Amino acid sequence: MKTDPSYGTLYLCATPIGNLEDMTYRAVRLMGEVNLIAAEDTRHTRQLLTHFDLHTRLTSYHEHNKLEKGPALIDYLKTGEDLLCVSDAGLPGICDPGAHLAKLAIEAGIRVSPLPGANAGLSALICSGLDTTRFTFLGFLPKTAKKQREIVAAVQSRPDTLIFYEAPHHLKGTLRLLADVLGADREAALGRELTKKFEEFQRGTLGSLRAHYEENAPRGEYVLVVAGASESEEKEPEEREKDPLACYRRYLAQGMPKKEAMRQAAKDCGRSRREIYQMVLEAGE
Repeated sequence: MKTDPSYGTLYLCATPIGNLEDMTYRAVRLMGEVNLIAAEDTRHTRQLLTHFDLHTRLTSYHEHNKLEKGPALIDYLKTGEDLLCVSDAGLPGICDPGAHLAKLAIEAGIRVSPLPGANAGLSALICSGLDTTRFTFLGFLPKTAKKQREIVAAVQSRPDTLIFYEAPHHLKGTLRLLADVLGADREAALGRELTKKFEEFQRGTLGSLRAHYEENAPRGEYVLVVAGASESEEKEPEEREKDPLACYRRYLAQGMPKKEAMRQAAKDCGRSRREIYQMVLEAGE
């Protein structure tokens, strides 16, 4: 779709994920030049503006008001005014409603332009020591255990490096889930408090990271980077199903109850449920 030159430009502006010195010169300049900034949390953004001695007017735009506020901001852009959109930290549009505003603007023929800068996921990836040539960003997992397992099971066999965001109070549970579904021996790295004074990276396996945080309370916001599947884990589903235990574990990872997972594995692999049960017992599962 062509953009209308009479409309303003929607700038998607990255803000620091911790260290204020990561703000770019261009972003600071445009923050002072536009007449309005759409912010996920106006109080948070006001602190950023104060640091740079800027006094631009703010309006709130967040997950809970985007359906009403988005069209109003589009109308504002159609008057010829530029608008700058920011999230609390990092790039707007990544795990926040900035993506919704960008979509509305594109549909309306409004120019959308990035003001690049800090991003937690990519910052953790490049410091993880894991493969950076192919990666899949998964962000925050859903709230329900069933949905979490479904998503992790869906990427279990992908060779891509996986990137997750996690809050400290959910980190232990997420590490347990990933170790269970992907395997405790998968290589992984955890980055916390990125670019801040107490920045820290923990590297090892999902099992070792899980053990560490069972004994040490998680603090700060985390980015979890997990190695992709090995060649043996990338086998086609038909090949994996020749292994009854692998088949059983895959159904468990999808949230299926144990008895049902055994029944389905027996059916898929041409075994009796008693055989599957015995295999599970011998594996200590």
